[in-house]
Order: sequence, then C-alpha cells, then structure tokens
Amino acid sequence: MSYYAAPIAKLIEAFAKLPGIGNKTAQRLAFHLLDVSDKEAEDLACAIINAKKSIKYCKICCNITDRDKCNVCSDPKRDESIICVVEDPRDVVAMERIREFKGVYHVLHGAISPMDSIGPDDIKIRELLNRIREGKVAEIILATNPNIEGEATAMYISKILKPLGVKTTRIAHGVPVGGDLEYTDEITLMKALENRREI
Repeated sequence: MSYYAAPIAKLIEAFAKLPGIGNKTAQRLAFHLLDVSDKEAEDLACAIINAKKSIKYCKICCNITDRDKCNVCSDPKRDESIICVVEDPRDVVAMERIREFKGVYHVLHGAISPMDSIGPDDIKIRELLNRIREGKVAEIILATNPNIEGEATAMYISKILKPLGVKTTRIAHGVPVGGDLEYTDEITLMKALENRREI
C-alpha cells in the first residue's frame, strides 16, 4: 500500500527507474516538481518529449544528434583518418573536454557482454567496419572502458581489424593522477606497469 496519492506514487516510481536515482531521491524530485510552477513543469515535460522525438544517430559515427551528421562529423577541421572508438555518447563528451583529440569518433552504443546476451551484432561494429572499408582510415584508437566488457570489446575489434591493415591502438590505463598506490586495485596497477614509458 502506498502512503502517497496515486499520481505522486506514480511520479516517484517513474523517477526511481532512472539510473542512479534511489527511492529517497525519487521522492525529493517528485515533491520538488509539486512546488514548481505549472510552466516549469510543462517546460520539463516538453524538453523530455522533444529530446525523445528529435534525437537520432549520426549517419557517420552513430553519436546522438538532432541532424543527419553530428557536430564532430560536420567539422571540416577534424582528421577523418583517425577514429576514436567509444562505448557511449557520454564518452565523446569526456574526450572532447580535454581539447586534444583532433580526429573523429565512432560510438558503439554498448560493449560485448555474453552475461547480458550482448554480442558483436548488438553494437555498432558493422558500421565501424563500413567506415574503414571506405579506405580513408589510418588509425583506430580503442577507448572502450577498462572493465571486462570494454577489454573484451577492444580485443574483438582489434582482432577483426588486423586483416584490414589499419593501425589499431588502445588508450593507456593506469593509476590516476593524485591516486595512492595503496588504494589502487591490482588490475589498474598491472595496466599502469604494462603501459609504462621512458622519461
């Protein structure tokens, strides 16, 4: 039995389905919305509906956009011969924040995970291969997450790219700046040791 009126209980339930939102936060958000003006509530609802209706995949890199080509693929200054492969559109934003990468991206929309029944055909690997077959690509940088699924995806992609003769690199993983070795897990330390460089 819910302690709240049905519309509030339904709103709390809807918020609680969002990633990272627990029941208490869902309650806070629901009650906050009750306190805002009708206009603010309508603006939020319209923003959600508009985003759902207008967002699609870039026809080149599979990033999310509201046009046929995303901002990166539309930029003539970007180096199309270098493709950074990431799992998620949020990873593109993270890479862009460093303002160093001048190539383009390819968004897989996931990682290979047999435990979750996600195989190579369930993510955007085929689209990546089509881009490579066009012949303009000199290097693929695999920037998948440093977890089991990300590593499996990187290994799979590097294996299928080998016969195509495209240079394939993997971003380095290791101890974060400001991190203490005593609190660093074994896999991160192993990767840091493997990716050491001369100074």
